[in-house]
Amino acid sequence: METRTILFIGKPGCGKGDQTKLLSEKTGWKILSSGDNFRSISSENTPIGRRVKEVNDAGLLQPSWLAEYLFIKYLSPLPENESVIFDGFGRKAREAEFVIESLAWINRPLSVIHLDVSDEEIIKRVALRKEIEGRADDKVVEERLKEYYEYTEPALKKFRDEAHVIEINGEQAREKIAEDVQKALNLPSTGS
Repeated sequence: METRTILFIGKPGCGKGDQTKLLSEKTGWKILSSGDNFRSISSENTPIGRRVKEVNDAGLLQPSWLAEYLFIKYLSPLPENESVIFDGFGRKAREAEFVIESLAWINRPLSVIHLDVSDEEIIKRVALRKEIEGRADDKVVEERLKEYYEYTEPALKKFRDEAHVIEINGEQAREKIAEDVQKALNLPSTGS
C-alpha cells in the first residue's frame, strides 16, 4: 500500500478525533493530534504550559508557531514509508501553507479530509461531549466557532486550492462517516 499522509479538518466537535481513531483502527496508522498535545502541554506548570491552558480554556486557537513546531516535531522522525493521520493541524491559513510546503518538500502525499457539519449540530454535539468528557474548551463553543470561521475556513480554502481535499458529510452515523472516509481513500471496506 502506498504511503499516506491524512489530515482531518473541520469545526470543533465535528468528529475529527473519533474518525481519526476509527481510521487508525482500520489501517494501523499512527495518529498525531494537535489538540491532545496542546491539552498535555497545558497541564505542565511552565510559562508555556500555563499560557497554552489559558488559550485553550478561552476556546482560542494556539499561535501558529507552536502548531508548526509540533507538526515538524512529529513529521521529522517519520519514516518515508510510514503512513500517518494528523488531527487538528493546519487550522490557520499560514499553518495550512506550512503543512503543504513541508510535505511537498519531502515528496510526501497529502489528503485532507474535511468533515462538514452544521453549526447547529456542532452546538448539540459539544454540549453532549461537555457532559461526558468535561473538556474546558467545550464551555466556549461559540468562541470556538468564531475562531473556525475567522481562521480555519481560510485554511480550508488554502488546502482546497493547493491540496487534495475530500469532503465528507459529517452529520451521518459515525460508522457511515468512517465508511465514506475509507471509500474516499480507496481502502477496503469495513466489512472485508
